[in-house]
Amino acid sequence: MHLRKSKWKSVIGLEIHAQILSKSKLFSGSSTKYGAPVNTQVSFFDAALPGTLPVLNRRCVEAGVLTAMALNSKINKISKFDRKHYFYADLPSGYQITQQRQPLAVGGELAYVNFNPSVHKQPIKKKAKLVQIQLEQDSGKSLHDLEEKQSLIDLNRAGTGLMEIVTEPDFTSGEEAASFVKELQLILQSIGTCDGKMSEGSLRVDANISIHQEGESLGTRTEVKNINSIRGIAKAIEFEIKRQISEKESGRQIVNETRTFDAESGETLPMRDKEKILDYRFMPEPNLPPVHVYDSVGPGVSVEHVVIINQLKEQLQELPEEKRRRVQKQYGLPLNTAVILVNEPGLLSFFEEVLQDSKRDPVAVVTILVNEFLGQIHSREITVTNSPVSAVSFGELCDMLSSEKISLSTAKKVLALMFEKPESRPQDIVSEKNWLQVSDTKLIEETCRNVLTNSPKLVTEYKKGKKKVLNALIGQIQKDFQGRANPRLVIETLQRLIDSEM
Repeated sequence: MHLRKSKWKSVIGLEIHAQILSKSKLFSGSSTKYGAPVNTQVSFFDAALPGTLPVLNRRCVEAGVLTAMALNSKINKISKFDRKHYFYADLPSGYQITQQRQPLAVGGELAYVNFNPSVHKQPIKKKAKLVQIQLEQDSGKSLHDLEEKQSLIDLNRAGTGLMEIVTEPDFTSGEEAASFVKELQLILQSIGTCDGKMSEGSLRVDANISIHQEGESLGTRTEVKNINSIRGIAKAIEFEIKRQISEKESGRQIVNETRTFDAESGETLPMRDKEKILDYRFMPEPNLPPVHVYDSVGPGVSVEHVVIINQLKEQLQELPEEKRRRVQKQYGLPLNTAVILVNEPGLLSFFEEVLQDSKRDPVAVVTILVNEFLGQIHSREITVTNSPVSAVSFGELCDMLSSEKISLSTAKKVLALMFEKPESRPQDIVSEKNWLQVSDTKLIEETCRNVLTNSPKLVTEYKKGKKKVLNALIGQIQKDFQGRANPRLVIETLQRLIDSEM
């Protein structure tokens, strides 16, 4: 396996389609609300009725400019629209209005953190360059009925504004690509230009993948279309890399083709041969003038009819990378913890709400937040923002733990009950269950002496250097206290009593 990894190099580039968070479509006033009844959000222009003309949505241009600024791209002061011709049932006009020749923005660079706790011990900082950001229309959606053997078209999505964000081939693994898209998703959500809901199709990823041996030219690439989850990005790319390696090592050639990812099987499957794709016949869009973007308001310029870059800069919120740096500096947390706090939607806000009580220790709070609270959230398949446990109640639980009124094991049980009965305060649960921690030093010492007297073999092994037997002694003591003995006092007392006999 190691030989294979060193022999083959993979090269990956991404094309990301982000639906613009706007109440209306790119060139029509139709609603973009998700989940509306089929074909109820379709204007004459969306349906390509003859004689209808596009009217550019200013909000979509502003969203593109905001995104370009957040991604450090160069904004073209003049950009133009083109027609991209192809024929498919969900594209009634027979062409898509896009920006092929002169896009809204070019270049740019995004720093991201590649961190999967099950793969990496520590986060790895990476950067990827961008090629361009362009505005374009989304297509409609084909609905396939296999039983009736027919396909129907829903044009609700047709004409929705998209930002196509194209990267350089700067990724070498599925994990890197997935981490990049996660960072991009967080940025788009934080600046409000895309809701990033991949399950609803508002953020979709195409991955271009090739392999080659070191010292050789780049191999033939394949494109995996419309991947709609962060985990799916990593899985689809890793499968495709392994598939291409297997093909090459079996003496077969890689076909330049478009493939799709089956999330259930975890495999990529062929869709069409790219060599047979028709020419898109790009041409300038005759019904739309060039888009002008200004740095600031100048003489003779009406603010109501143009997009001003300096005004939009004021809308930029704190970006994910800035949040991670601030969290590390302000609260003294390591990068891996900062990544978790920022990457989990709503978690950083929850954490900072808990810390409004300045007496609380950030490290102590974040430990139970990340290890226990987040575990409850994930196991119940809910979000932090929908958590039934409030920041106030969670803070009270942290206070009980830090003051040693309860142990960590008890805190876990209390937290689980708080999710079951969110109206109950942690103090009430502890009192009702009689879970208050025993910190009576005399009582703990007496119990420790009894356990040591009745466990001479374990004591002898401990004295011989087998330190792990201390856990067995602690277990016996906690059994006598029904798990409520202060673990710190138990350990200190045991070690003091054993050392005094050595």
